[in-house]
Amino acid sequence: MNTRVTDLLGIEYPIIQGGMAWVADYHLAAAVANAGGLGLIGAASAPPEVVREQIKEAKKLTDKPFGVNVMLLNPNADDVAKIVVEEGVKVVTTGAGNPGKYMAMWKEAGVKVIPVVASVALAKMMERVGADAVVAEGMESGGHIGAATTMTLVPQVVDAVEIPVIAAGGVGDGRGFAAAMMLGAEAVQMGTRFTVAKEAITHVNFKERVLKAKDIDSEITGASFGHPIRQIRNKMTREYLKMEKEGASFEELEYLTLGSLRKAVMDGDVVNGTVMAGQIAGLIKKEQTCEEMIQEIMKEAGELLHIN
Repeated sequence: MNTRVTDLLGIEYPIIQGGMAWVADYHLAAAVANAGGLGLIGAASAPPEVVREQIKEAKKLTDKPFGVNVMLLNPNADDVAKIVVEEGVKVVTTGAGNPGKYMAMWKEAGVKVIPVVASVALAKMMERVGADAVVAEGMESGGHIGAATTMTLVPQVVDAVEIPVIAAGGVGDGRGFAAAMMLGAEAVQMGTRFTVAKEAITHVNFKERVLKAKDIDSEITGASFGHPIRQIRNKMTREYLKMEKEGASFEELEYLTLGSLRKAVMDGDVVNGTVMAGQIAGLIKKEQTCEEMIQEIMKEAGELLHIN
C-alpha cells in the first residue's frame, strides 16, 4: 500500500512503531523495519552515548530505514539531535516540545522530521517550521496524552495541513488501520500492540498484563497537574489517584512514580510500576512477531478497503 508516507520514508507498509521509553530499543526497531514498517528507537532520557550504541546495534540487524524518537524536554536532547545526524539516521519523530531549533541541522543532513501533535494548532505550527509529516495522537494512546480523541483529531489535522498525517491512538488491528485511512491519515503509528511483540524486550509480566487487559482497565493519572498519563490500573495508580485527590503536591507524586516505568518494563513489577498502554490493550490477545502483526493488519485492512 503506497501513500505519501511510504514514499517519504522508503518503507513498504504505512505502519510506524511508537518510540516508547524502555520498550522501543534496537531489537524492536530493527524487527519492525525488517517487516516493512518504520521502527523507532525511543531515546527518552537515555544518555546520548546509549542512544548512539542503540543506533549502531540496529544497523547490524537491518539495512531498512528506521528512526529515532527524540523527547525534546530531555536535557540531553541537543546531543541526541547531533548523534542522529552523525550516525546517518534518516527519520526522527519528536515529542514534548518544538523541534524548530534542530530543523536546519536535520534538513541539511536529509533527516525527515515528524513531530507528534495533539492539536490542530500544534500541527500547523510544525508544518510552518518545516516538518515533513505529523503524527496526530489521540488520547486513547498509552503514556503522555492530549485532550482530543483520535476520531476527532485526525480529520481536523488532515484538513488543516498539507503535509501527510499519521494517526496514532487506539489503532491495534486492520479495522483501526482502515478507519484511520478513512479519516484521511496516510499511515498509522502503533505502540501498545508492539509492546507484546516477540522481539520486544518488555518483561513477560508486562506483556501478560497487556494481553489480559479488559476494555476498562486503563486510567489517567496526573490530569490535575496538566500532565495526563494513560496506563493500566494497578496498586500504583490507585495510590497515585488517591494522593492526587487528597491534594498531594506534584513533587510528591513525581517521587511516587520515580523509575516506575523501568520497574514495569524491565523488572516486571506490574503492581508498583507504570504499565503504560493505550485503551486498545483490551483488543490485543496474542504475542506475535512484528512481521506476523504487520501482515495480519495489512491483510485485514486491505480486505476492508477493497485493496488487492
